[in-house]
Amino acid sequence: MAMTMTGEITLPASRQTVWDKLNDPEVLKACIPGCQSLDRTGDNGYTAVVKLKVGPVSATFKGSVELQDLDPPNGYKIAGQGEGGVAGFAKGGAKVSLTDAEGGGTVLRYDVEANVGGKIAQLGARLIDGVAKKNADTFFANFVKEVGG
Repeated sequence: MAMTMTGEITLPASRQTVWDKLNDPEVLKACIPGCQSLDRTGDNGYTAVVKLKVGPVSATFKGSVELQDLDPPNGYKIAGQGEGGVAGFAKGGAKVSLTDAEGGGTVLRYDVEANVGGKIAQLGARLIDGVAKKNADTFFANFVKEVGG
């Protein structure tokens, strides 16, 4: 099942500060809902373990993420995949861009495309989209705190 999500948020920090925080595994681990571990595997790679609940299905996803097309401090692409055992799998990517906000701060824009399969995909698009949006909102609320908002 394919899923897309786009959005933007204005952060009360310079583009360089936002870039630095987006590339700090400790900051990301603190911001990602359900993240149990996030470890660097190379210059642009990470492995992660994230526990998620989608409706009646709870699963621990183990996966990898690679940052591509890095353009500091303007943005990058993220490609990742994860396995949640019998719950299913997720695979996809995101484009993240940073621009200066009018009146100060930084605008972070994201465009996500993902595919999910297995038991989770059977729950339906509305439920999955709702959980994805809630997790994105939680991530950005946490991220605003991390950048000093």
